[in-house]
Amino acid sequence: MRTPCTLLAILVSASLSSSQPKDLETTVTMMAKIGACTSPTFSPDGKTVAFVWNVTGIPQIWTVPTTGGWPNLVTSLDDPVGAVRWSPDGNWLSFSLAPGGGMNQQVYIIRPDGTDMHRVTDGGKDNNWLGDWAHDGRFLTLASNRRTSSSMDAYLALVPGGSLRLVVQNQGTGQFVDVSKDNNFAILTRTVNRGNNNLYLVDLSNGNEKLLTPHEGPGSFAGSFGKDADVVYVATNKDRDLRAFGKINIKGGTPQEIQIVAERPDAELDGIEINDQGTSAVLLWNVAGRGELSFFDLTKEKIRPGPKLPLEIVGGVRFSNDGKLLVMVLSGSTSPADVWVFDIKSSKIWQVTKSPHPGIDLSKLIQPELVRFLAHDSLSLSGWLYVPASFVKPGPVVLSFHGGPEGQERPGFRSDYQALLSQGIAVFAPNVRGSAGFGKNFVNLDNGPLRANGIKDIKSCVEYVVQSGVADTKRIGIMGGSYGGYMVMAGLTEYPDLFAAGANLFGVVNFETFFANTEAWMAAISTVEYGDPKTQVEMLKSLSPINKVDKVMAPTIVLHGANDTNVPVVEAVQVVTNLKKRNIPVEYVLFPDEGHGWRKTPNRIKSTVSVTKWFAKYLRPASNGSK
Repeated sequence: MRTPCTLLAILVSASLSSSQPKDLETTVTMMAKIGACTSPTFSPDGKTVAFVWNVTGIPQIWTVPTTGGWPNLVTSLDDPVGAVRWSPDGNWLSFSLAPGGGMNQQVYIIRPDGTDMHRVTDGGKDNNWLGDWAHDGRFLTLASNRRTSSSMDAYLALVPGGSLRLVVQNQGTGQFVDVSKDNNFAILTRTVNRGNNNLYLVDLSNGNEKLLTPHEGPGSFAGSFGKDADVVYVATNKDRDLRAFGKINIKGGTPQEIQIVAERPDAELDGIEINDQGTSAVLLWNVAGRGELSFFDLTKEKIRPGPKLPLEIVGGVRFSNDGKLLVMVLSGSTSPADVWVFDIKSSKIWQVTKSPHPGIDLSKLIQPELVRFLAHDSLSLSGWLYVPASFVKPGPVVLSFHGGPEGQERPGFRSDYQALLSQGIAVFAPNVRGSAGFGKNFVNLDNGPLRANGIKDIKSCVEYVVQSGVADTKRIGIMGGSYGGYMVMAGLTEYPDLFAAGANLFGVVNFETFFANTEAWMAAISTVEYGDPKTQVEMLKSLSPINKVDKVMAPTIVLHGANDTNVPVVEAVQVVTNLKKRNIPVEYVLFPDEGHGWRKTPNRIKSTVSVTKWFAKYLRPASNGSK
């Protein structure tokens, strides 16, 4: 019997044929149409889940019974919804909306039945980040740069109809991550620079703050209150390489040293979620890219394993108000992101949503292999290797670099990878130095002048796929988005003889124009990661691919969003202009209604089809890949 969610998916996707596709565009379009569910949040009684789903083409808010059933559409807006949170009294859903897909997100509230929508923030060009509700629902937390473009400050919003109250001014970025149950205190995270933050205990009555996480050098911290404001639980890598689970006792108003209460030698702590009762925490572990859960009894300080997850990646974990259920998003290399619920007492786990995939048999999609290899300086690197069925070695391979740079390649669902695989093109997605998930030391190995070693890792990746017998040296491509786009252009300029084609998606190419045109707060926190444009001008010039773009020989496709204020579109224009002048094959795809990345399904389809066609043209036939 088909479930209501499955029937809805069939109705929404009825225009697609379920017969076997016969051409590239049809195959890739089907692949790119596969959607995703994100940002689940329970109703106060735990009987309903609100979530964000892009099944209509633009991510919107839906609700569905926790046991599964027919989903209800709450919003039907022209712009994408980013995240949603259900208020503790059940009367409101708060959510973020991105006009034109840009970074000037606005915060709204709406009734769960879709009525009475109000904008909480000012509108316009201000950037706003949605926080969470106070435990009693009296106010909502958010961050905004409405005071000054160079900082994200921490605010409280009395809703509905209340004004925003500025509580903490920040230099750079900061936001509240939890509020004590008596509404007297909050935990503030403030970024020192990318890869380095601190937590503060803030008195909400006067804004006074106390540092919770004093440390030297890089440090990464996340925090949450226990039963009250006397204990703060943290994910921490202070004085250690891998993040672990710790607690900070507050005695007489003074924070004590962090005590480590749970750690793993083989995994890094990705996140923590604590129930409203303050008795149990769920710990999210990152094990070389795969996700695992465990439970920690906060009263007895004992850890126990969580459920064996049916898919590789877990995120978006939240307790129900009574602490009996967990809602989460699970995905895998062959399974799109969907909402699942876990009953803690019975240990039963079930799938609540089913993202449609008409015309695509998920069981026939390709799962990757985790491989390890050495860089030029013998540093151990790893990556995920996807090889098509019936692949003849050596053959065409595309290297795919993640964004960040402090991101991580994980075996989640990538329709663009599966699209390339469907055309007989292998994909190698590495985690080079600077990637997250492998400890504090590794993620900081590409800071400033060390970026030159990160660029050398590109060549090491090529050497791996060639020496392992997978890649034909004349048919290697390179792709990536955001910082991954930077790595594309770095690879094409530093090693022009290694690549037959490239795809640069909204990548940085010129640090001078990046720092001059990106969001002011983004520039302020990026100087340690990339370099200071005031004092390290020559270094930034030497690391900017635009200054070596005359070396690019490979046909290159460039894709960008017109509303991108993170990596402004001037970065793309510089590349396209140069390549056109030199008659290098180049295609420019500009999305007028997107920002930093693609949120709308038609744009995601166009991007995936364009990139797949590009690599099929220049990599698949051996004659086209030769120089």
